[in-house]
Amino acid sequence: MKVAGFDIGGANTDLAVVDFENNEVKNIEVDFAYLPMWSNNEALPKVLTELIENICPIDEIDAVGISMTAELVDAYDTKKDGVLDVVKKCEETFECPTAYVGIDGMLSKEEIEKTPLKAAAANWIATAQIATLISDNCIFIDTGSTTTDIIPIKDGKECAIGRSDFERLATGELVYTGTLRTNLASFLDKVQLHGKEYRVASELFAQTADVYTVLDLITLDDYVCDTFDGENKSKKSCMKRIARVLCADLDSLSEADVVELAKFTHQKQVEQIADALKQVSETQNLNLIVTTG
Repeated sequence: MKVAGFDIGGANTDLAVVDFENNEVKNIEVDFAYLPMWSNNEALPKVLTELIENICPIDEIDAVGISMTAELVDAYDTKKDGVLDVVKKCEETFECPTAYVGIDGMLSKEEIEKTPLKAAAANWIATAQIATLISDNCIFIDTGSTTTDIIPIKDGKECAIGRSDFERLATGELVYTGTLRTNLASFLDKVQLHGKEYRVASELFAQTADVYTVLDLITLDDYVCDTFDGENKSKKSCMKRIARVLCADLDSLSEADVVELAKFTHQKQVEQIADALKQVSETQNLNLIVTTG
């Protein structure tokens, strides 16, 4: 039996195909595709099909499970509209049984049509189930391209206080910061360089993928999102984009200067996540941390 599991995000769609035999996992294969749902959501059925067929013929898939966060993209007026559109496209794509991750468990198409918001941004629920297999009592941190989930686990069950993204932003269980698509100006107010403090330009100049490329923490293949300026993803181009955050360029800043800026920025992002982690840890009285991403 083969089951395909999709996580349909605003920017990336991830797939895992799990092959079972006698209730044991024989094989797992994974793939992903960059699909900006805000501008190209009509391509979702094609992308879903291609992802599976990169692994196996689609008619070998016996069932499909789907989680989503794409409902929040600004192509949709409301999250309800987004959920229903994603479900419609998935139902048109697959002939086999299909179910959706919801905040209270798996949902059918009919159940989602009655309460669409139960499937909105519920992918962390699926992640939490994996975390419970690692430790009965921990805080599970999952950092992706765009967001970081901070999920408390107690007595083998997730015990998040917030259920929606809106609620989790208040409880510290969701931090809208990630390793690729986060605008540096969204969490930087000032930076330090050469013993001076500089305010940053609040523009779409550079994102975290530029920082992690400069610091050799990701590869060119990992940089799967678009650049802000439409230019290439080389280390030098990343440096140019980071320099612009200070209204500068590589004539006025050396490459060593930009590396220092990248290190400073990386530390500030770590502190942003640590602040939320402290909030969750103090609320839940948990101190074991498990990380993934």
